[in-house]
Amino acid sequence: MEVTKINGVIAIMGMLVVATCLAFLVIYLDILGIAALFALPIGVAFFYWVMQRPSNALDLTLICAFVAIGAIRYMSSIPLGLSVDFALILAIVSAIFHTKIKTDFKKIKNSLMLVCIIWMAYNIAEIINPEARSMAAWFYAVRGTALYMILTVPLTLLYAHKVKDLDRFIRFIMVFSVLASLWGLRQYYIGLDGAENNWLDQGPRSTHVLFGNLRVFSFFSDAGQFGAGIAQAGLMAAILALGPYPIRTKLIYAFLSLLFFYMMIISGTRGSLIVPVGGAMAFLFASKNFKIMLGGLVVLGIVFSFLKFSSIGQDNYQIRRMRSALDPNDASLNVRKENQKKFKSYLQNRPFGGGIGTSGSWGQRFSPGTFLAETPNDSWYVKIWAEMGVVGLSLHLSILLFIALMALLKIWKVKDRGLKQKLLALYAGYIGIILASYGNPILGQMPTGIVIYMSWAYFFLAPDLDKELSEKKLLS
Repeated sequence: MEVTKINGVIAIMGMLVVATCLAFLVIYLDILGIAALFALPIGVAFFYWVMQRPSNALDLTLICAFVAIGAIRYMSSIPLGLSVDFALILAIVSAIFHTKIKTDFKKIKNSLMLVCIIWMAYNIAEIINPEARSMAAWFYAVRGTALYMILTVPLTLLYAHKVKDLDRFIRFIMVFSVLASLWGLRQYYIGLDGAENNWLDQGPRSTHVLFGNLRVFSFFSDAGQFGAGIAQAGLMAAILALGPYPIRTKLIYAFLSLLFFYMMIISGTRGSLIVPVGGAMAFLFASKNFKIMLGGLVVLGIVFSFLKFSSIGQDNYQIRRMRSALDPNDASLNVRKENQKKFKSYLQNRPFGGGIGTSGSWGQRFSPGTFLAETPNDSWYVKIWAEMGVVGLSLHLSILLFIALMALLKIWKVKDRGLKQKLLALYAGYIGIILASYGNPILGQMPTGIVIYMSWAYFFLAPDLDKELSEKKLLS
């Protein structure tokens, strides 16, 4: 009885302390304090949900990857650029303390994890590169080149390895691509808001408003990233529309594919054209369906001929800009070739490059005035070459090719037609992105990087996913 009374007194005192703290919060923060009263329980509930399962934190990672960069335009004082890092840390913490599911560490004993570890080790070794200018630059830049990969891949293999997780992953891509499309349509047909205009005024206007035409960027980092990302979603939707699914599902995917490809066009990103073209060719080869392959090649041939050998629609700016991607005398292409010649000369005696974070935006921030910082790389692979040298580029390309070949072998062994179609959609998207990354620094950017790394995991999970579906069929 005495113990009950003591516990009751402690509970009352605890509530009084909390009430007092909340009262001071409202008094000193005024409106913000009142807002905090409403936000606090929502935040606690959300944190509790995230910590329930590591897969929930991976969902949060995807959300942050899609929207965080765009949100910075509206809340520049909040370090939203680190939100993906924060979400991945939550996933790790949840993985350490979760008790609802048993972790099967055998799922990370594969060649995918091996090549990821090798790539991460090379990135760490770049710290001692004598050409490197800043440890801070390495810390910021390595997140995109290796850290997100080495965290996302094992978390997906260990905690999002069911068919339902794959389905949810694809839904995330489609839903956020729809939201990005709606945001982009508003930009194009209604106009930009104050935050977006302010962002353009800080420098990007020269590359995003050409001859009075807006290159739509939605809530992505820029038009190039949006164009490639939405093209990847469009390619995936088109392939899923061809899958063994109900008519209603196929029609929805077909509509989404048309919407996403239209958004790709109004992004004005010429390099994104290789995503559906290269990805479609990869799908046709991987599907091993000769009828579909023949029909697909005919369609690709018609599209190529339309852009290359005709002047139809030349009055339309978007078509005219896409057509210029096939022009070998394009001024922009020639500038890139000249820059690559400069890189070749600079890196001739630097087999390990100039150090991670020495080129692009990080180079301009941490080592301004240097050759690598001031010479645009305009390509993911040129960026890797500039920062990690021919050794790093060779290793990187070898890993990308290895994953592509291993994924193909694993997908070919899948027996369930519906699962195979989903994996083929991810595979085509992956091939499209690695091809498009030659023209733009796409692969390590958000959200594309996280989408690709999770796709890798599902390629290597293909046998387990197929086994799961076959066991369900036997039980039903």
